[in-house]
Amino acid sequence: MSFGHTAKFWTHEVKMVKSIEHSVIGDTVRPHPHPSPQRRRALRPSPLGENVARGAEPTEGEGRFLDLLNVMNYEILNKGAAAWFVTALAFAGASGCVIAQSYPGKPIRLIVPFGPGGGTDLIARTLSQRLTEALGQSVVVDNRAGAGGVIGADLVAKALPDGYTLVMGTPGPLTINPALVAKMPYTLADFAPIALTTISPFMLVVHPAVPAKSVKELIALAQSKPNSLNFGSAGNGSVAHLAGEQFKSLAGVQITHIPYKGGGQSLIDLLGGQLQMVIDNLPTVLPQVRLGKLRGLAVGTKKRSALVPEYPTMIEAGVPGYEASTASGVLAPAKTPRAILLRLNRELNAIVGTVEIKERFFVQGLEVAGGTPEQYAQHLDDELKLNARIVKAAGIKIE
Repeated sequence: MSFGHTAKFWTHEVKMVKSIEHSVIGDTVRPHPHPSPQRRRALRPSPLGENVARGAEPTEGEGRFLDLLNVMNYEILNKGAAAWFVTALAFAGASGCVIAQSYPGKPIRLIVPFGPGGGTDLIARTLSQRLTEALGQSVVVDNRAGAGGVIGADLVAKALPDGYTLVMGTPGPLTINPALVAKMPYTLADFAPIALTTISPFMLVVHPAVPAKSVKELIALAQSKPNSLNFGSAGNGSVAHLAGEQFKSLAGVQITHIPYKGGGQSLIDLLGGQLQMVIDNLPTVLPQVRLGKLRGLAVGTKKRSALVPEYPTMIEAGVPGYEASTASGVLAPAKTPRAILLRLNRELNAIVGTVEIKERFFVQGLEVAGGTPEQYAQHLDDELKLNARIVKAAGIKIE
């Protein structure tokens, strides 16, 4: 029995109940003095499952749904509005159960707001493969690059909230651009967070020629020679740019930002000695640190990273309040039924909790996350507020 059939049945039941001419006095119902056979059937309390025989064999969830419809008829006609209200609450829970059990009924699109081959794309393709297996429906990655991720994110913000269009969320389109751009086509309120999936810690690295073996020594060097040290990023408003500006503010140093048109070029210039430092994600800088071509000083997460536990956090190293990382997660359009959000959350948590996925992401310099939709929503809200403070303090503007 499809959900559409169940909905039609509910409509029929409501019309039948409304057709009964009665008046309510206190907690009693006075039925029509000459009820028709159909009305008499409605006035009888229906045994559980009686109406199931009207159609095809239902699922367990649909059976509970129909049972509640029978109970509601009885409560309305025999016990009054107060009893009906209590039953209605149970009905709402059952309808969510039906939605969750019937979803998904067709392929799901997972929008990646960047081009194919990048870090976000690789994460999305790993998750989509496992979600396809878990849900029994294809989860197809759809790359919609442009405007720093805004085009793809906006597509999902304006999509039908039916659980069939999702987005792989990252800081750029969700918590950085909204802090930089006055008129965005969407806000965080236009999305329903499902689950935080991965976190990529940032690491402060310097060229080996820089005479600083710790963060405290680097701060002392920068304070003794203001604006003598340069740090690079993938461009104005990038995550690496904000990470550097946060360091400047909290450490009280004057260092010069050099924006590039991509993180790859800034890394090349750092290796060549044209730059003295960068604060970028582990997948980008760690291979060079392992080879001894760069010197790692600290990571940007609040806790030490399991990927490089030998390195202190920036907070431990002497920069209180510092936090920089790139987190990714899955979101749906706002107003997506909660039953669907919870179903996807449960599957995503199960996926990132497997040893295979943990090891695969570990090799890529990623830590698995997980958690509830509410925890992911709080993460995004905190990140947006942090980025807004950094942007305002540094006076960052997008030209």
